[in-house]
Amino acid sequence: MSLNLETRLGPLTLRNPVCLASGTAGFGRELEGLLPLERLGALFTKAVTPEPRPGNPMPRLAETEHGLLNSIGLANPGLEAFLAHKLPWLRGARTAVLVNVAGRVAEDYLSVCRALQQVEETLGGGPGALAGIELNVSCPNVKEGGISFGARPGPLEDLVRQVRRTWHGLLVVKLTPQTASVAEQARAAEAAGADALSLINTVPGMSIDLGTRRPRTITNTSGYSGPAIRPIAVAQVFQAARAVSLPVVGMGGIQTGRDVVEFLLAGACAVQVGTASFAEPARALGIVDELAGWMEREGVGEVAELVGAVRPW
Repeated sequence: MSLNLETRLGPLTLRNPVCLASGTAGFGRELEGLLPLERLGALFTKAVTPEPRPGNPMPRLAETEHGLLNSIGLANPGLEAFLAHKLPWLRGARTAVLVNVAGRVAEDYLSVCRALQQVEETLGGGPGALAGIELNVSCPNVKEGGISFGARPGPLEDLVRQVRRTWHGLLVVKLTPQTASVAEQARAAEAAGADALSLINTVPGMSIDLGTRRPRTITNTSGYSGPAIRPIAVAQVFQAARAVSLPVVGMGGIQTGRDVVEFLLAGACAVQVGTASFAEPARALGIVDELAGWMEREGVGEVAELVGAVRPW
């Protein structure tokens, strides 16, 4: 049986729907020799902010029985270092590259987007061009910015509208699960000019060391990811996809090819693999193979046949 794993993310054609999630694969080069990026749909980079950020102090990671708590705090080398040392390698990464953009205030987002737009205009399109940006309005582990934009439709719509006037390429908005209505947030992003959505970011979590009686991450509560949150993520992808006409990239606890199918049926056109990559850096490749095997066994010839094909009661 002939299989077509290609999927569409707005104007972008991905070779398959399995992508690497922001923050879990660095800027791609960290996985060089472990994971051939050309076999995946896309790489969503670690967040980029205008200034270098060391992130939160240790401890900022804690494993639990069914997932991972993280309080990294958007640690990154900053825009200048990204442009000088990360972007040149990324332009030859042989997969679609979307840069995750974050900030404390709107101008932070805009300054990064302006710089990326200028670079793209200077270097021109073609091979190596950035596929797009992922606007991170959902990070729970910073005191300013992030989720303060993504939790309510007004601030979200205003920020996305400003970014849309600055960045002319593919604009993916990463939504938070910490909102009264993910459908309302999805509609706000669509109204402001987003080309696609990605969701969900981590959910709030906490674990306490019984010996020291201290929380196991420095911020007390932190972002929880991994297989335990997958049903939450599937539900929110389903709600967002039914609320808008935009393509949706789903994430949250994906470990197997069957997990990908579940997200596709819920309405996602692609997925991001995150926490699973920490345990097994090349796990995304296995997921691609498992997805292909499932499709062949079930007689599904194209990924497009699965997108949004859930049969609600």
